[in-house]
Amino acid sequence: MLTPQEVSERAFPKASFGGYNMSQVDEFLDVLTEDYSALYSENAVLKSKMKVLVEKVEELRLIKDRHPILGWPLIRGTVNFLSSMVNGVKALMYSADFYPEEETTEPSKFEQWLDRTFSNKKLEGLIVGLSVLLGIGLSIFLFLVLPTFLTGGLLHFFPDFPMWGRNLIEGVLKVAIFLLYLIFCSKQKDIYRVFQYHGAEHKTIFCYEAGLPLTVENVRIQPRHHPRCGTSFLFVVIFVSILVSSVVFGIWPITNVWLRTLAHLILLPLVVGITYEFNRWVGRHVQDSRLAKILTAPGMWMQNFTTNEPDDSMIECAIRSLELVLPSEKGKDEW
Repeated sequence: MLTPQEVSERAFPKASFGGYNMSQVDEFLDVLTEDYSALYSENAVLKSKMKVLVEKVEELRLIKDRHPILGWPLIRGTVNFLSSMVNGVKALMYSADFYPEEETTEPSKFEQWLDRTFSNKKLEGLIVGLSVLLGIGLSIFLFLVLPTFLTGGLLHFFPDFPMWGRNLIEGVLKVAIFLLYLIFCSKQKDIYRVFQYHGAEHKTIFCYEAGLPLTVENVRIQPRHHPRCGTSFLFVVIFVSILVSSVVFGIWPITNVWLRTLAHLILLPLVVGITYEFNRWVGRHVQDSRLAKILTAPGMWMQNFTTNEPDDSMIECAIRSLELVLPSEKGKDEW
């Protein structure tokens, strides 16, 4: 496809009587017309996609319905966390199909091998699984492994440093790394729009919980910080991990960084389970409990980095998304 620079710099040889060679000019115009037609058609398709709100609804099948033990307190937290990650990756992959590609390139040999080896459904499952594993792995490395090894390296020169001090340094590093991570993500141009939809989601849920009609006007005036947000959940996970590890390492004073990392990994499902139960309690009492409001304040503040004010089209999308999943039986969605 011709670039604007190639068009502007194109030169034609002069004909015998001072004009340009008509055949070459006609040939160039044919190529230019073909490229413009392709761009025009692609632009029309993209505009039609932008105007139409595409709906995709899937039946929610809870794993606890098949395995009731996975719905027990402390266990259901980890199960629901993993399920949310899988559903989130699927939603992002689906929305990415509507994002315009800058240019069409020839599939690589690896992409061709994937297409030959896996069906579309299997390939999607593989990508979702790898994405979830990478997401969990990155989180564990940043907020668990890295603080442990940094603390171990720092205190290597102070072998008599008290255990409570080691736990405190690890905790401060965890919070600092998490905060820097949120700030970094919030500065990314593509993520800004995602966080606008995040804000629209919170506003819409607030409007629904207040018992107001789900209209753009009612949703727009709602706050964009919600106590049951995933940002707050992750912050509480880090805070609970600090408390749990302080108790465990207070009983068993482990200083070896490899053993401490292993202990953190073993304790992680318990930490996520405790955090989930805490979020459920907060969801029920944040409106009428001063203690709940105080405990959720740090996580609510951190949502300044992960939510942005949405426009009306994003609010409309959030409203429709919520309407599609509202239960027919009143009160079935209560915490």
